[in-house]
Amino acid sequence: MRHFLGVIGFAFAGIVLATAAFAHAHLDRAVPAVGATVAASPEELQLTFTQDVVLAFSGVSLKAADGKPVAVGKPIAGPANTLHVKIDGKLAPGKYTVTWHAVSVDTHRTQGDYQFTIAP
Repeated sequence: MRHFLGVIGFAFAGIVLATAAFAHAHLDRAVPAVGATVAASPEELQLTFTQDVVLAFSGVSLKAADGKPVAVGKPIAGPANTLHVKIDGKLAPGKYTVTWHAVSVDTHRTQGDYQFTIAP
């Protein structure tokens, strides 16, 4: 019986450690928020991830509704797993798509996109 309980304990520890090892940095929240409609052009994008990301291997781009890229600065690391990305100039009313990729400190790469709208 002791051997059986030892095997069960070892298996449980392996499952817990494997779950931690497969963690990825996913988008937790953003400013402007995912799907939000805002009244004015934001000066920057803020993307907060579920864990620390490696700045050198992570990036953010912005496109207008017509698919044309919008000039943005390089991401700057902020507190609490947040990337800050300055927007070059003022955005016109319309829908925008933010595309991001992030490499977490455990070297896993994730990517995604979301939209926000600037009201007329």
